[in-house]
Formats: sequence, C-alpha cells, structure tokens
Amino acid sequence: MANGKDYYAVLGVSPTATQDEVKKQYRRLAKQYHPDANKNDPKASERFKEISEAYGVVGDAEKRKQYDEMRRLGALGGFGGGFGGARPGPRPGAGAPGGAPGGAPGGAQFDFSQFDIGGLGGFGDIFSSIFGGQQRANARKGPEQGQTVELSVDVPFRVAALGDKINIELEVTEECVTCHGSGAAPGATLKTCPECGGRGTISFGQGGFAVNRPCPMCLGRGQVPSEPCPTCRGAGEVRTKKPVRITVPPGTDTGTRVRLKGQGGRGAHGGPPGDLVITFNVEPDHFYKREGLDVIAPVKLNMAQATLGSKVAIKALDGTKIQVRIPAGIQPGKRIRVPGKGIAKGDKRGDLLVAPTITLPQHLDEEQQGLMKQLAEKLGLKY
Repeated sequence: MANGKDYYAVLGVSPTATQDEVKKQYRRLAKQYHPDANKNDPKASERFKEISEAYGVVGDAEKRKQYDEMRRLGALGGFGGGFGGARPGPRPGAGAPGGAPGGAPGGAQFDFSQFDIGGLGGFGDIFSSIFGGQQRANARKGPEQGQTVELSVDVPFRVAALGDKINIELEVTEECVTCHGSGAAPGATLKTCPECGGRGTISFGQGGFAVNRPCPMCLGRGQVPSEPCPTCRGAGEVRTKKPVRITVPPGTDTGTRVRLKGQGGRGAHGGPPGDLVITFNVEPDHFYKREGLDVIAPVKLNMAQATLGSKVAIKALDGTKIQVRIPAGIQPGKRIRVPGKGIAKGDKRGDLLVAPTITLPQHLDEEQQGLMKQLAEKLGLKY
C-alpha cells in the first residue's frame, strides 16, 4: 500500500482474486491508460504508472504472498493493516516501557526489512514515499540491485507474427550521477541524522509490536548533508528516460512476457542493474485475423468467380503473393487452407486460411434481369 494506497484497490480487484483475474484486470487497465493512447492526458500516464506498480507486486505470486503477509501483520501502517493508525514509538536508543529497547510496550521488536519484494528493492522501497521521499529509503550502505521495471508494450500484428526488433523509451528511477546517491551537493559535509541517530530507521509501535521504518529526515541513509544535491534536490536519485531496443519473438501473442536482464533501473552504490519485464499487447490488423498459429485472409469473390471457380492472388504475411485456386460452387463460410503459410513459432508453423466472401450485384438493368431470370428458370430456381 505505497503512498497510502491499497494495491488491490488500485487494480480494482479483491484480495482473494486469482492470479488470472489480477492479470486480466491489469491488461484491461493498462490498455485503457497506456500513455500512447492518452497523449494529451497527463493523469492517464500517472494512472498507468500506479497500475504497473501495483501489478508488479500482486501480479507476482511470490511478491504477492509477502505483500499479503505484511498486510496481515499490519506492516502497512494505517492503510488497512492490523495495526490501524501506527504511532511513533521511542526514538532510537531510548528505552521502551517494560524494558524493550527501541520497541513498543510489552515488547517485541519486529523488523520487516526481511520482506524483500524482488524488483521493488525491499520493504524500504515500498514505504519511502509514505514519508515524503521520492526515492528508495535505504538503511544499508552496500551495493543494491536496480529497480525491476514492468512495462506493457503495444506491437503491430505483423511484427508480433513474424518477429522483429522495436525501440521503446523506458522511464526509470536511477541513482543520481552528481551525488552518487548520497543526496549531498559536491563539497558538502555529512553529519549524523539527528532524527534517527544515524540508524537510518525510526520505530513505530502499537500493541506489542514495533515496526522499523526508513527515517523521513535522512531517507534511510543515516546522514544528512549540509547542502542538498542540486540535481536531485537531496533525494539521491532521479527519474530519467533511456532508449531500449527489444526483440519481439516470432509468434508473440497478447500476454506474452519477456524478461530482459540488466535493462531495468540502474543499481545503487555500485549494485547491478535491475531487469525489464515486457508484457506484449498485439494490435489488431486491418486485413488479417489470427487463430492460434493460423492466419485468416479474407478475399472477395463475385458471383461468377464463386459459381464457375477462379484463381486469386493472396498476399502472405511475409509479403509474398500466392495464387489460390477457388473451386467452382464454393459456399459461404468455406475456407481454403494453404499449408505452412501461417505463423511460425519454434518448430511449429500454422497455415494460411483463405476466407472468401461472395458479393452480388445490387442493380441490374432490364436486359440483365431478363438473363438472370432465364438462368434461374434453367436451373430450376424460384424467384
């Protein structure tokens, strides 16, 4: 429930929804609020980011399990967890009632930093924004892996069918290159944070538990600069866009996911970059339709072609022209199969299905009507 929002509520699903239900709802919302489809609506872009963030947690079974556990234990503070409105506990180093150091009355110090939610970078990442920080609140000083970014990408029908490379622009949060994540301006001095005493966390407690959360003053670093970095304004990281060239595998269908190692957010403190997870959404084609690996191509026939038979030229997916023989007397709904001219995926390949539609003349002059009546009489047709 980052930023005080319930991820289930963001997606509009019940906490008991199945993974398939969550995925289906995410696809619907991602398509509705995708920035490319709402170029003049900045709110849609923010909504899309919010949806992607929520799906990055509850759309992954393992991350969702950890997230649900935090909800159950109340680690999400006053946003629906078991603690209700969490109140600040004693300052670091101060004794708690009942002799529990730095904890809540009666006792148990409960540190939720163990809940590492994969690409989100751990507990601190989820809740840093609750305290006004726009970057990862982190008490650790060692190398950290970068953010795992999930993105929905629209691809044209033929690109998805045949496979190709496409360019996208990815917006990620990265460590500030000016201060290298310290939040300090060049030449500024660092001093121990007076709020947390250098620990990087503060304790909030209620009942018999205390929860450690990133310090809102130092944003989990344990130190505060005499002058904040002018580039990131003390946050330690910035939002930036980077171009990424991705490969669309042949036979890609809507919902196909690929993981690109090291193409996500840049790591902090010398850590490795995160991954980029792409979910493809295949756009419809104005001509072709798809059934599995088979491709359906419509062709219009006039009455004579359908009755007497004919040869028509059909363009395959790869652009080559194929001569297809239309048998005499073909009936509406009948399809003509051209083997091996469909979509290839691995060692399998579909067929091209030619789907004729028969067009009839709408206006006949007197002579044509007479000829048509003669033909109907000879064929024994009523009119």
